[in-house]
Amino acid sequence: MGRGRAKAKQTKVARDLKYRTLDTDFNDLERELHGESGDPIPDQYVDLAKKLGDPAAS
Repeated sequence: MGRGRAKAKQTKVARDLKYRTLDTDFNDLERELHGESGDPIPDQYVDLAKKLGDPAAS
């Protein structure tokens, strides 16, 4: 009893995800996953990055 609204909401969300068009920048995603974001390491974490052997900490 009372599952009707929850099921309707789940159906609505599933339908939205199925038919939504996404403009995904796969090149940007690939760079992020490979760690080539170009963002500098914050000063407070440079020592830790060097300790862990991160080449970006040089």
